[in-house]
Amino acid sequence: MHKRLQLRAKTAVFLATVAAVAAVTVTLASVTVGNAAPATAPTITKQPFGSVGGQNVDIYTLTNSHQMEVKILTYGGIIQSVKVPDKSHQLANVTLGFPTLDDYVNLNSPFPAGGPYFGPIIGRYANRIAGGQFTLNGTTYQLALNNGPNTLHGGIEGFDNKVWTATVVPATSSSVGLKLHYTSPDGEEGYPATLSVDVTFTLTNDNEIRFDYHATNESASLATIVNLTNHSYWNLAGEGSGTILDHNLQLNADHYTPVDSTLIPTGAIDPVAGTPLDFTNATPIGARIHDNFEQLLLGHGYDHNFVLNRPSPTDTSLIQAAHVQEPTTHRILDIYTTEPGIQFYSGNFLDGSLVGTSGHTYRQSDGFALETQHYPDSPNHANFPSTVLGPGQDFNSTTIYTFSTGPK
Repeated sequence: MHKRLQLRAKTAVFLATVAAVAAVTVTLASVTVGNAAPATAPTITKQPFGSVGGQNVDIYTLTNSHQMEVKILTYGGIIQSVKVPDKSHQLANVTLGFPTLDDYVNLNSPFPAGGPYFGPIIGRYANRIAGGQFTLNGTTYQLALNNGPNTLHGGIEGFDNKVWTATVVPATSSSVGLKLHYTSPDGEEGYPATLSVDVTFTLTNDNEIRFDYHATNESASLATIVNLTNHSYWNLAGEGSGTILDHNLQLNADHYTPVDSTLIPTGAIDPVAGTPLDFTNATPIGARIHDNFEQLLLGHGYDHNFVLNRPSPTDTSLIQAAHVQEPTTHRILDIYTTEPGIQFYSGNFLDGSLVGTSGHTYRQSDGFALETQHYPDSPNHANFPSTVLGPGQDFNSTTIYTFSTGPK
């Protein structure tokens, strides 16, 4: 099992042992494929979920031997539902989402009003780019603007509303997976170069959801920028159950990137010590969210990139980034990543206008997001880790969400 986030840990390195691979049953569209397997073996099923733009959309359900269940749409690579046990072994969905495809198409990221981005793959560039502009090799590129004066989460037609091609990853005795593929053409949303993207979701018997991101710049001459993440919202007490302000959060980050009035980083990397952004010790999310602190006022709460503690700026080892515990159900979420930053968003703009999968409306701070990624607006800040992907180069990144329960 993974070690908990230690106080001000600098390099909480994740260690994992891969179980021996064995042939098991994979269920697709209620048809069993392969040899017989124990009833508790991990499984994956597929069902139709509607269509958009003449393209069929499917929903895949991954279930491990402990009955943890993850539902993934081929539309946007959206994680619609994640059911995990509490301290009494009762399962509940702990991620926010919509019940229908129409809701995702019409409400999740529509322009110009904006949407919550419940659960999708975000790209080509997660988070914000100032003025929608960046320069590579002397050429300035203009992206579509969809967040005031800035570009957010890839633009008007980002990866979150594309239909991805799905391939089932053969199940083993300890895991089951799904690989999604999308090719973003040169010039899409203003981004240069053709980008081939694979995202593999793996559900393990350790109650982990593993995200493996792989992208290839297929251009022979053009560089591009890449920043991929998953944008799930979590409520460990259960989706639709109310506020997440009582969740205890700990971040392996001594610094953050302060923002301006449009939530673009200023370029500074400031210490969290002495501010309401200090989560180096486990602290309820709501303990200081209403403090009269400029950064909280600008974001209407937490909407900030935290700089993960790493031994060097170039380190890409898998480290623990966050630890969250809900005090009633005792559910725990631990996050490990190879990324340099994590964006903590406290659901500030949920306003009661959206109805989720359980039929409950989502109000402010009814869910939180912890998005592992590179820093916002990195192409315009030379002191931030680079997001440039040269011609023919590959991008690889891994993030793991681990669910468990523990003492209060």
